[in-house]
Amino acid sequence: MHVSTKKWLFTKISSFLLIPFMIWFIVNFISIYENDYQSVVLFFSQQPTKILFSIFIVIAFFFSALTISEIFEDYIKDQKIKNVANKLLNIFAIIMPLITIIGIYNLT
Repeated sequence: MHVSTKKWLFTKISSFLLIPFMIWFIVNFISIYENDYQSVVLFFSQQPTKILFSIFIVIAFFFSALTISEIFEDYIKDQKIKNVANKLLNIFAIIMPLITIIGIYNLT
């Protein structure tokens, strides 16, 4: 399978997986929006929420990295700059979810 086909397939699969997680997050965000800090911390401290939000964050950053790399492919002509931009994007797409997940699991 060609690399472009794999990227297209991964983009479609991740966008499909993001839909139920986005619905879950939006419904829960609406329910905790006007609550105080302790209620929000309590919500994110519960085990199912930690797991679902972690999966949501990983899929969201994976999807965004794929789509942004496609923008790089279309608009950056210099191959060296494109490679550096893609590498930085991939590093960012790994580090940011990890920091977020570690932060959520360290809530009391």
